[in-house]
Amino acid sequence: MTIALGDIGIMGLGVMGRSLALNMADHGFRVAVYNRTDSVTRDFAMQAGPEQQVRPCYSPEEFAAALTVPRKVMIMVKAGQPVDAVIETLQDLIRPGDVVMDGGNSHFRDTMRRAERLAAEGVGFLGVGISGGEFGARTGPSIMPGGPREAYEAVRPILEAIAARADGQPCVAYLGPGAAGHYVKMVHNGIEYGLMQLLADTYALLKRILGLSNEELVEVYSSWNEAELDSYLVEITAKIFARRDDITGAGLIDLIRGEAAQLGTGVWTAQTAMDLQVPSPNVDIAVAMRNLSALDQERRAAAVALGSLHEREHRTAQAEDAAALLTIEDVRRALFAGMIVTYAQGFAHLRTASTVLGLDLRLEDVASVWRAGCIIRSALLRDIRAAFRRQPELANLLADRDLAGTIASRREDLARTVRAAASTGVPAPGLMAALAYVDAYRADWLPFNLTQAQRDYFGAHTYRRHDQEGVFHTDWFAEEGGS
Repeated sequence: MTIALGDIGIMGLGVMGRSLALNMADHGFRVAVYNRTDSVTRDFAMQAGPEQQVRPCYSPEEFAAALTVPRKVMIMVKAGQPVDAVIETLQDLIRPGDVVMDGGNSHFRDTMRRAERLAAEGVGFLGVGISGGEFGARTGPSIMPGGPREAYEAVRPILEAIAARADGQPCVAYLGPGAAGHYVKMVHNGIEYGLMQLLADTYALLKRILGLSNEELVEVYSSWNEAELDSYLVEITAKIFARRDDITGAGLIDLIRGEAAQLGTGVWTAQTAMDLQVPSPNVDIAVAMRNLSALDQERRAAAVALGSLHEREHRTAQAEDAAALLTIEDVRRALFAGMIVTYAQGFAHLRTASTVLGLDLRLEDVASVWRAGCIIRSALLRDIRAAFRRQPELANLLADRDLAGTIASRREDLARTVRAAASTGVPAPGLMAALAYVDAYRADWLPFNLTQAQRDYFGAHTYRRHDQEGVFHTDWFAEEGGS
């Protein structure tokens, strides 16, 4: 019996690779699959069943021969050296005109290097950011491709078919040349870090200051998810507080250690933002707090040495007053303000990167792709998309008339929430960073004339003046007699 050649091939049958292969098969595409461990390929073929158009292959040569020409291959392995190893394996099997996609969380500079290498051989290389986890990959993820336009067009029907839908439109778009897709995915993950920190802050405030039980937290986050805070992360937060442990019957959240791990994309986002001189304090603090969460023994010792302010017996009268004034509604409105600020920092990062790195991003398209399927999907992205539709060159979302109005109306809620946190010693660094960013961004004066004077004093770094053009340096030691 003749077996039809595959429309696309997937190399790597981990959770995401398997899910994407089944998603593609569900949409009528013939999928060839290969994993370097034969048993994994065999088990997946049995899982897929004969009704799915999935063709298992047990060698790279068999895999390449099982695909229609020009070949379309998606690599779904761990980022880093494993991707290079797969490309090396494919090197003698692919031909000019073929398209290779990396669907993992690769660093954008690795993607640029790989694209340059394969372009020299006439092979189109796409860095494809994919968000949505296992469930999203199986049912419809958000997809962020970047690379040669002609390579994207070759795979566009497949990617559009398997992507999530928002308002009937697929959550996939060609984002730009080079590593545009992986860069956008990196910043997506940085925003994700920031949003998760804000939610951790609100959890701490509701639990430590307002004394809400897990059952009450379920009600709060569920109700929040029905209004302006409607988002995937708020939705799963409510579900997490509702979950009971299978062994003890206790609330599962109370049995999980407070140590948050990370895979590195948040760090990459913070590092690249600093390289580009784009302020992203909500991403920075989210990374820092995950690192701090791992210092369990140090924090326990510090609690003894410094005291624990959130214990009522250690609170001052002013702290008690601040705590008494805090309401659930304050926290809700503060969270929404913080979310806007975090998205604003991420999109400002993308805007600068697009210019400096030549990514040619349309930020309206980025917002559109993120509306469904991905981890940071939220109702707010409709407003963000509308903001960039009104002003494609908008420098910062806080300068948009509608979003600025929303922030202005919630600034006092954010300040009141931060005040309660600071007074009672309940850490809420994400909300604090958001408030500081708003106040600094709208400030018509900042105290960095002092900073620049200090730099000139100890390092002759010069400064500029309000009243004269040019660059100046002062001999600061002259009045001190050269001391």
